Amino acid sequence: MEAQQGSPLSMLFIFAIFGLIFYFMIYRPQAKRNKAHKQLMSELAKGTEVLTSGGIIGKISKISAESDYVVIALNDTTEITIKRDFIVAVLPKGSLKSI
Repeated sequence: MEAQQGSPLSMLFIFAIFGLIFYFMIYRPQAKRNKAHKQLMSELAKGTEVLTSGGIIGKISKISAESDYVVIALNDTTEITIKRDFIVAVLPKGSLKSI
């Protein structure tokens, strides 16, 4: 018995289909998320109200372009320092007062 072999053109077609599936289902959505997160990081400024990945809500009190860390004021007397990457969302102005 002889093993059946597919034509090289059909194998190339299958690889192209898998490449397209990989691009549209894995690479493209991840690239969009990375772009959105970079834009979020560039918008951070003193006084911005933010949400961290740990669920902490506060207002940025100190930020530096060359540092990876941000100081967040939780209230008038309490401040914490977190890594900039842990900020997941910028909240609308006045969110802290409404809580």
